[in-house]
Amino acid sequence: MEYIYAALLLHKAGKEITEATVTAVLQAAGVEVNDARAKALIAALEGVDIEEAMATAAVAAAPAAVAAAPAAAAAAPAAEAKSEEEDKEEAEESGMAGLGALFG
Repeated sequence: MEYIYAALLLHKAGKEITEATVTAVLQAAGVEVNDARAKALIAALEGVDIEEAMATAAVAAAPAAVAAAPAAAAAAPAAEAKSEEEDKEEAEESGMAGLGALFG
């Protein structure tokens, strides 16, 4: 996930997104960089218009959030039974799936 954040930060700053710049951002943040993951990110972003992808994701996420609100309220008692660790893992998996679609 931090690799995608690095790419988004570079995009927002108007910098070129390359293996070297992604690696530099991650190292500056104190992240141990996996070169294969950095290469895979750059390959996945090739030909992707990040502005368009973010706009599309924002439009798609808004109705999903509205539809999820009543379901979340109904599931609240069941959600309390889950451990915090399970919640964190599910949130990470969900976020990764959504971001994968954003750049895929």
